[in-house]
Amino acid sequence: MTVELGLDTFGDVSVREDGTPETAAQVLRHVVEQGVLADEVGVDALGVGEHHRPDFAVSAPDVVLAGLATRTTRIRLGSAVTVLSSDDPIRVFERFSTIDALSGGRAEVVLGRGSFTESFPLFGYDLRDYETLFSEKLDLFSRLLEERPVSWEGTTRPPLVQQEVWPRTGSGRLATWIAVGGSPQSVVRAASYRLPLMLAVIGGPAERFAPFADLYRRLLADGGGPVLPVAVHSPGHVAETDELAATQLYPHFKANRDRIGAERGWGPLTPQDYRAEIAQGALYVGSPETVARKIAATVRSLGLSRFDLKYANGPMPHGQLMRSIELYGTQVAPRVRELLANG
Repeated sequence: MTVELGLDTFGDVSVREDGTPETAAQVLRHVVEQGVLADEVGVDALGVGEHHRPDFAVSAPDVVLAGLATRTTRIRLGSAVTVLSSDDPIRVFERFSTIDALSGGRAEVVLGRGSFTESFPLFGYDLRDYETLFSEKLDLFSRLLEERPVSWEGTTRPPLVQQEVWPRTGSGRLATWIAVGGSPQSVVRAASYRLPLMLAVIGGPAERFAPFADLYRRLLADGGGPVLPVAVHSPGHVAETDELAATQLYPHFKANRDRIGAERGWGPLTPQDYRAEIAQGALYVGSPETVARKIAATVRSLGLSRFDLKYANGPMPHGQLMRSIELYGTQVAPRVRELLANG
């Protein structure tokens, strides 16, 4: 099996080594440094996510990616995720085709509905239209990918009649994924538009998503289309030893998890829950060998073409994130490929 190994970040507002918080502006500069390092150590792809909250610095990932396009040479640059429901499909296409031009054809966009909803009231959308907004905007975006004059009509915007959209990509098609959390309907939608599938596995064993991957492949086969990639996005952290990685990540992962949990009615994360998620769940935490073996097992069980590690999880200091990226590119990725090659 062959697999691409990527990294994702939402630009979590981090702390310095002394525990004092960084400014969002400094975090954005750190994200660029992290992306440059990922490029240098051979990581295949970098995804930058979108949030509109005080605990995340990145609200405009396309701007960050445009900066990275001029600082990197080979790594693919994408979103993780673009909340299409509260954005304009034409502007999304224009921004990412611009990144594609700046990067020499390395841009990709991951489209999703978003598990956070702050962008809806911020940009004047009604959450009661949650499903309609995504369905119609995805339908329009899929037409834009053809890079021909577009005619389209729906309920969420005025119709388009043979409208040209610029710039177009050099390849003739912008690389586009659909992100899916836990909904079979979303898997069906991805297959119906014949777009690659990105599974967000953020809790529990990855194997529980095997029915989703199987459903997606069956639908593609039934439609007579080509085989398309399936990817997984999961959180994790790499350090020199298993214990060091777990110890470094825990307070930051807990701070992030408990803050979101308080908004959603979850109980606080316990050390036992945390260790169990590392041992049997969706946390890829440990030494390079441990993380590589867990990734390889996930790739095999789901038949993946790509695995993305969400390396920023809470306010972890920049230095620890940089070391995690370095180990991921220089040790984890080669070891995953070796394990897969050896069966």
